[in-house]
Amino acid sequence: MNISLEGKKALVCGSTQGIGKSCALELALLGAEVTVLARNESELNKVRDELKKTSAVEHKILVADFSNPEYLKSQIHSYLEDDNQVDILVNNTGGPSGGPIVEADFAAFQSALDLHLHCNHILVQAVTPYMKTTGFGRIINIISTSVKIPIPGLGVSNTVRGAVASWAKTLSVELGGYGITVNNVLPGFTETARLQSIIENKAAKLGISEQQVIEDFKKDTPAGRFGFPEEVAGLAAFLATPAAAYINGTNIPVDGGRTGSL
Repeated sequence: MNISLEGKKALVCGSTQGIGKSCALELALLGAEVTVLARNESELNKVRDELKKTSAVEHKILVADFSNPEYLKSQIHSYLEDDNQVDILVNNTGGPSGGPIVEADFAAFQSALDLHLHCNHILVQAVTPYMKTTGFGRIINIISTSVKIPIPGLGVSNTVRGAVASWAKTLSVELGGYGITVNNVLPGFTETARLQSIIENKAAKLGISEQQVIEDFKKDTPAGRFGFPEEVAGLAAFLATPAAAYINGTNIPVDGGRTGSL
């Protein structure tokens, strides 16, 4: 089975912590040259230093903020014009604030669409011309199990994540003939700063302890525990490999069996 990414170049978004950082590390371990993208330059440099320990390949950083799509567009085009290419794109960014959908205002939807859909699209439009010329491309979107079943209390997130999944499925049809695959990885309860924020908010809203929320979440998961970022990243890295060339247009949960749908 060919899982080598030697000679391939990856761009990983939101890669200074959590799942994004783990994706960068896993791709580097498989031999890819990785460019880590986030808004904090000092943290990006720390991650690049970690990547250097995994291989002799040169890894890079790209500073951009998904809350500013136009700046992201200028940064990615400058990056590509500087003789850089992208074979593998991992779209990943933190989720919107929680709350009932009926209470969400227009600005919350607009902001979430910019972060999760518009910025993804900017990057895809920038990198796919090169992928088409080589006949190889991997677009991997880190989304949420809410794509399968909406999560209570995450109204805006559920809505926008669903939009991203539909966008990705459409892309998979349009790009599949060029050797480019588009797949979605759906993390369940994973030990990240995002999960900790959800736990804190739910505990405050219900007037219960954070430990009680944690226990309730784990009871909902057949595996009986939270996942680790590297477990989500393992799937993302495999989807990037030549071995996964015939996997396209999928939504794959990494959730310990929690999602109650096929």
